[in-house]
Amino acid sequence: MVSDKMQKTVVVRVLQMSKHPKYSRVARSFNKFKAHDEAKVAKLGDTVVIEETRPLSKDKHFRVLSVVKKAQEADKIVIKEEI
Repeated sequence: MVSDKMQKTVVVRVLQMSKHPKYSRVARSFNKFKAHDEAKVAKLGDTVVIEETRPLSKDKHFRVLSVVKKAQEADKIVIKEEI
């Protein structure tokens, strides 16, 4: 998770790794999704599971199912520096 500054909405960054067909180099690309978090259980730096749902707002088409891994204080610092 990248951001939890909104009410009941979190921003989740998803990593996609793909191999270049010609050069065989691994390329990393990221997508950001806004997800609905009704119970407000997810915090900054957590690893969460999201699922696609009906449109909840203009940008929000996902909801948080569960928190897989809670973030430690060191993880939160690294995420803030990346942004």
